[in-house]
Amino acid sequence: MRKDIDYALTDFIQCENRYLSKIGTELDPVAQGIEKFLLEGGKRLRPLFAYVGYLSTGGKASAEVVRAISSLELIHVCALIHDDVMDGSDTRRGAPSIHKLFEAMHQKELLQGSASKFGIAAAVLIGDLALVWSAQMLHNSGIQNQDLINVLPFYDEMRVELMAGQYLDVYEQSLASQSIERSLKVARYKSGKYTIERPLHFGGSLGGASEDLLAAFTKYGIPLGEAFQLRDDLLGVFGDPKVTGKPSGDDLREGKRTALIAATMDRATDSQLKFLSKYFGDPNLSEDRINQIQEIIIDSGAQSHIESMIEQLAQSALTALTFEGVSSIGRELLTQLVNLSTKRKI
Repeated sequence: MRKDIDYALTDFIQCENRYLSKIGTELDPVAQGIEKFLLEGGKRLRPLFAYVGYLSTGGKASAEVVRAISSLELIHVCALIHDDVMDGSDTRRGAPSIHKLFEAMHQKELLQGSASKFGIAAAVLIGDLALVWSAQMLHNSGIQNQDLINVLPFYDEMRVELMAGQYLDVYEQSLASQSIERSLKVARYKSGKYTIERPLHFGGSLGGASEDLLAAFTKYGIPLGEAFQLRDDLLGVFGDPKVTGKPSGDDLREGKRTALIAATMDRATDSQLKFLSKYFGDPNLSEDRINQIQEIIIDSGAQSHIESMIEQLAQSALTALTFEGVSSIGRELLTQLVNLSTKRKI
């Protein structure tokens, strides 16, 4: 399935990059940057969930359907590029993030003005381009007009909920929230809905899913989406940089107010809280300080608590698969995707 998706994305991006080149050679770095970012990495989870949502209806995949569901990856590319700008992340998938790539280009070519501002401006525009291309890829996928009409409401909701979730995330950091409930709300909109529930709805609607099947997708997708984000939170603190492509403890330097941090604050001793208030969110945090914060998270019981929450949410998702309207292949693949989403190391 990933090969089908990658082929569709490669064909689309190379065609559109040829168009950019016709506008001017100045856009060649844009074409090269977004092509590399898109094709050299990524789990393709959003298209995969849409693909499985379609198969769960009993539908048979076609090149047109694959192109339509692959368009969702470009929404994700937009989110990642903008997210790196907002978080000030220097790397993505073991390589420079887009804003850092263009900042370096500005410096290398000895251009005028601020290299940092140039990099950020380029990244904002390239993220916007990915979002525009997502709609373009969907509209030109070749699916039937009625199928396009059916998927558009879910496609629109997916984009709105993603942006809402991103704003909630930014707001929570400024609010310095210590609420697990609020952190889970951010997880639901920033990640859960746009990663799992809406892609399932998108694929299901392409296959003519019933209202009951779409409701089953929600019962499956919401808890699994939250579990997916909770695993992301753990990886942001404890993930292996060689696997994640991000520096160790990056979320601690950025001061991300995740459910993991909320659980830690709730369980920490006074001395641990004092230490966290001093060092959590310090962009110059040393490896030793990161290790100390990691120890506090473990000793407080927050890590094991989040692991337990992930397991419970995964079981809730699996319970939704008892709905008889899910095809046998759909049920099998959705079960596999629970493990892929919650037991991952990247």
